[in-house]
Amino acid sequence: MDKVGRARELPLFPLPVVLFPGMPMPLHIFEPRYRKLLADIRAGDSLFGLSYFDSDASEKEIPPVGHIGCVAEVTEAQAMPDGRSNILAVGVIRYRVEAYVESDEPYVIARIDTFEDDEEEDEGRLSEMSSDVSGMFMRVAQAIRTINDERGSLPDISDIEPQKLSFLVGAAMELEGELKQELLELRSTSERLRRLRDMLKRVISSYEERARLHSLAKGNGHAGRRIEIE
Repeated sequence: MDKVGRARELPLFPLPVVLFPGMPMPLHIFEPRYRKLLADIRAGDSLFGLSYFDSDASEKEIPPVGHIGCVAEVTEAQAMPDGRSNILAVGVIRYRVEAYVESDEPYVIARIDTFEDDEEEDEGRLSEMSSDVSGMFMRVAQAIRTINDERGSLPDISDIEPQKLSFLVGAAMELEGELKQELLELRSTSERLRRLRDMLKRVISSYEERARLHSLAKGNGHAGRRIEIE
């Protein structure tokens, strides 16, 4: 966070994926401009900005000024003989792009302003929603494990701090990129948790019913199938 606090300009990596603070994301770097970006940041603070942007679905070449992204830190990098790299990036904090910076670099550089969620007034309500979301998410996760015949225990997420929990669940759920981006942009932890709770409510019975039927049908050779969240 100290490094991010000093960063007012960041190279951007626009991708059709959403990165949440605290969450890991493996990336494959192959374009020459992003190979250069990786080399430059690895020689410095290893920070870049990951912005949700689908160039195939947009008439613009870069995300608009004012968009929200997530500062990412490269924690692992594996170089290949042909110049490509596999990296692991971890989300640190969200940013808003204030302006683009003129540069001779082949990649985009932006002037950014970082932010966190706003303070919550009703801590009791926040704790209640956090408990609801963690409980429902664990039920869905257990159902998926049953459907996929996975064994072993799931990690306990009941004590995770609400904002971090909202990012964890938002990252783990199978949602369209636009929905994930909406969750990322929210500055209210309680509102993010409320939306996640509503999404989980809509699918939890379907997951658990599929898991139940899968368990009953295993002896007959039937297999479960994952259900995507709309």
